[in-house]
Amino acid sequence: MSGDRPCYGGILRLYGPGSMDHVDPACSYYMLSGQIIRLFTRQLFTYPPVRQLQDWRQVTPVPDLALEIPTVANGLLSPDNLTYTIGLRPGVYWDTTPPREVTAHDVIRGFKRMCNPVLRAGAIHYYTSTIAGMEEFSADYAAAFRKSNPTAAALAEFQNNHDIPGIVASDRTLVFRLIRPALDFVHILAMMCASPAPVEYDAFVPDSPELRRNVRSLGPYRLVHYVHGQELRMEPSPVWQQDSDPVRHQYLDGIEITMEKATPEQVGRRIRSGQADLSWASPVTEPIPVDPNDPGNNLGYALNPYLVFNMVSPNAGGAVGNLKVRQAIAYAVNRAALVRIFEKLGAGTVMWAARSAIPPGNQGYEDFDPYPTPDDLGDPERARVLLAEAGYGDGLTLTIVHRNVDANPEVARSLASDLARVGITMRFLALGHADYYPFLRDPANARAGEWDISAPAWQPDWFSDNGRAMLQPMFQTNEVRGTGNYGCYSNPAVDRLIGEALSATDPEQAHTAWHAVDVQVMEDLAIVPLLVHAPTIPHLRGARVRNAIAMPTIDRWFDLSNVWLESAE
Repeated sequence: MSGDRPCYGGILRLYGPGSMDHVDPACSYYMLSGQIIRLFTRQLFTYPPVRQLQDWRQVTPVPDLALEIPTVANGLLSPDNLTYTIGLRPGVYWDTTPPREVTAHDVIRGFKRMCNPVLRAGAIHYYTSTIAGMEEFSADYAAAFRKSNPTAAALAEFQNNHDIPGIVASDRTLVFRLIRPALDFVHILAMMCASPAPVEYDAFVPDSPELRRNVRSLGPYRLVHYVHGQELRMEPSPVWQQDSDPVRHQYLDGIEITMEKATPEQVGRRIRSGQADLSWASPVTEPIPVDPNDPGNNLGYALNPYLVFNMVSPNAGGAVGNLKVRQAIAYAVNRAALVRIFEKLGAGTVMWAARSAIPPGNQGYEDFDPYPTPDDLGDPERARVLLAEAGYGDGLTLTIVHRNVDANPEVARSLASDLARVGITMRFLALGHADYYPFLRDPANARAGEWDISAPAWQPDWFSDNGRAMLQPMFQTNEVRGTGNYGCYSNPAVDRLIGEALSATDPEQAHTAWHAVDVQVMEDLAIVPLLVHAPTIPHLRGARVRNAIAMPTIDRWFDLSNVWLESAE
């Protein structure tokens, strides 16, 4: 059987470096993890795969657990855009024994778990700045356990005895009441962290080994084995029903992922030899040309990578907290060299030097370059002058933390070479793919001076009306474990500007407001934008893989819930 007609059966095998950041949907914020979480969770709304991506209008949420998208016209959205009424789709079951239908209270439990003080959702500000009472619930939750190491029972007791006023359940209906109109609220409800949670999760600390061994599924597959950074196995869920899931499918007999440190070349050889079907956390790409004029490449570019500063590092007398030191680093960086690194890697994507915190294709983007250098080669002379003005004319030593796979070591070496030219010596801290983002998301590591600079990537969480998807997680004050504000940057003026942008009710007004945030962030130089990457990359796939569709909302990886394998016959 071939062509467009699905085949059923077979084990899909993925191979490569890396791991999920977290298995628990309430805590995970690593897009690679979204490939797996998508298979065992459902949200009120989700994104369908789009085979021929042309523009952002194709990357729009559709009903998932919800019966329909609320609008003023259908009466499910109030005329003031502050109240959303959402009915649940029937026939969606947890893979419990016996199977149990998902409830509105399961959805609310999921929202409460996002606020947990053990490992809070990285995108928590999307919700606390939008849903009435959620900020207060989150603050009270944190305060209740500020001086303790909470047990699962204590966490569950708090959650079960405190409510989020802006989310109310009635039978199989949910009502959300907002603080302010949100042009992007349906997108927010489509985030992986906004997944329902079964009552069984009350028995586990978020993302604990015990929870990972007891993950419950609402999707077409369920997790049956997971060893962090080593291996993962999934099997079909026996209770999932195709007629209750308008987006996902269950074509496979299972999914197996082998996670081990490997170069892109090694991953490519394994796929081409038939030992694996798809790459896992590796930029292995097909040798096909990429057309920069393809309209699909104008969809919400990512910053990949960008240089983030640890604003609270005590190292070298708190050097990174000094604006002139950060400016010196910005002028020292040779972006053109980084472009060559990724071109050599064969990343198969459109890329160029980045200038601002909001890359092209995202709401709020305007073309401006506050720290220009000739041909993006850097300006070492100006950097040395700034470093001397900061009081570091004799140089200083900083620590760069980087992933130890793919292009990341070479990127770190290139940055270190640039900084050495101006008198900054770099110590290297290499982490495995599985540990890198959890390390950055823990403010304790920043406060302890475990690192000074790093070069992560940031992909917008959704497209269209998405100004907050770049700026709010990265720059709003949020020094809590699980944060996306890795460097603990905090500026009350930026927090105020973000609040003003969130209150915009017109897309053009929102665009202007988010650009104002971008200007202030770049004036503070919380990050140095390095490269802009297109949102989709043509990843290598094995000969038997069919219907592998790249999903921009899961960082350009494939939607595994729609993949099937060509039969051996």
